[in-house]
Amino acid sequence: MSEITLEGSLALVKPAWHHLTPGSDHAAGELYQTSLISALLEGIYEGDVTYGELRKHGDFGLGTFNQLDGEMVGFDGTFYQIRSDGSARRVTPDQKTPFAVVTFFEPDKELELPQGVNQEELQSLIEAATDANLFTAIKIDGIFAEVDTRTVQQQKKPYPPLTDAAKHQAVKTFRDVQGTLAGFRSPPYAQGIGVAGLHLHFIREDKQAGGHALNYRIRSGRIQLAALHGFHVELPTSAAFLKANFEQSGLDDKIKASEG
Repeated sequence: MSEITLEGSLALVKPAWHHLTPGSDHAAGELYQTSLISALLEGIYEGDVTYGELRKHGDFGLGTFNQLDGEMVGFDGTFYQIRSDGSARRVTPDQKTPFAVVTFFEPDKELELPQGVNQEELQSLIEAATDANLFTAIKIDGIFAEVDTRTVQQQKKPYPPLTDAAKHQAVKTFRDVQGTLAGFRSPPYAQGIGVAGLHLHFIREDKQAGGHALNYRIRSGRIQLAALHGFHVELPTSAAFLKANFEQSGLDDKIKASEG
């Protein structure tokens, strides 16, 4: 197996081709999404899709829960719910989501990180190792000097827009901790459908705490990347979604304000 050096520091492994097994419910290398981030911006926090159903389409991903009750992060076949107090627990199949993005994670690249990488440096490394116009699933296992996280709070009707709900999120900082960042790099053209750029959630190694990753510095770690060549979106049929006005200005600013 030949080895390619990236920026003189990161070794890439030989790509592994994806397969479609007989009777499987998913397309190889496909990103599966329910609803739109734009719908969350409009305060549409209730969906009919259960995590039991979602699990048929992926074993890795991120999202949220009905009533905006925390953040979801999933990898290695298990989904976790991270509540507004930063605590985490396993998701049950009957829980429902208004927005989630999943895939069957089959990495085609592995990168050993230089020591002491910060958020900006990590982003540059990922951008150099991936294609800007494709979706990429990202899993980072490492020892973190610090991770700043926040988690959405459960909302009550009438639901506020996501930008307003995000204003009340408390920031929690983890220091000298081992854990996992998981999520996606999405192309610029996906903004509004999803979150363009890096969107990562963190969970501590013991799977008891975590949140939406805002800022981080990694002492040491390894990245696994999976390029995704398909994108499938299931749109809601609820009255709230069908009547929502998505012709809004400042979409990019609103997503950045709510997602960090």
